[in-house]
Amino acid sequence: MQKLRERNLTAVLRGLSQPVLGICLGLQLLAERSEENGAECLGIIPGCARKLEGSPSSPVPNMGWCRVTTEKEHPLFDGIDSGTHFYFVHSYALGVADFTVATATHTTPMTAVASHRNFCATQFHPERSAAAGARLLANFLAMHG
Repeated sequence: MQKLRERNLTAVLRGLSQPVLGICLGLQLLAERSEENGAECLGIIPGCARKLEGSPSSPVPNMGWCRVTTEKEHPLFDGIDSGTHFYFVHSYALGVADFTVATATHTTPMTAVASHRNFCATQFHPERSAAAGARLLANFLAMHG
């Protein structure tokens, strides 16, 4: 957020009307705030990105393949089954809320995919998620093509 503010990009990003896809940190930046350094974020998606809880079987950062469950129909998931695995690398996440399209679980459920107005975002890395990630990216392009 500091870099976005230094470059006077926060108002530009908030005002975008074209389709936007945030990836990983991009999802967290769309939130109102983050526990990471107490950051005030873009405020596009309600909520706060909170540090993941760890456990012996679920260390932080969460790195690896996690099952993603669709919670509501969305064009991003056309041709992608609920329960498909995607690749995650993160230590913070948004909880589950009205904007949640799909969830994953570390020690507790979290938003894996969010959608609000023209903004979509994934907590996982579609570009590192093999065929399912490529399909999701193609779906995003098709939604606005």
